[in-house]
Amino acid sequence: MAIYVMLTTLTDEGRKTLKQNPQRIKEVNKEVESMGVKILAQYSVLGPYDFLNILEAPNNKIMAKVAIELGSRGTLQTMTMAAMTIDELIK
Repeated sequence: MAIYVMLTTLTDEGRKTLKQNPQRIKEVNKEVESMGVKILAQYSVLGPYDFLNILEAPNNKIMAKVAIELGSRGTLQTMTMAAMTIDELIK
């Protein structure tokens, strides 16, 4: 399984949804996991992004599917990067 970092930024609609229903985050997490992606860590962050997610997925195709599905809702924008451990890099 590959590791990915997904940075997300809420849109105006996404901020409204979060304010009205903070538990929506957990609901979306369940949807992401139903697409075959494991959420290893999730943080709310300050700065140009609202969330930082560390994900594990079988391949780039699945991650692209997740990013497109989430982005198509109009509540957030994503930037996804493949990641590897330092030990993997050294090999």
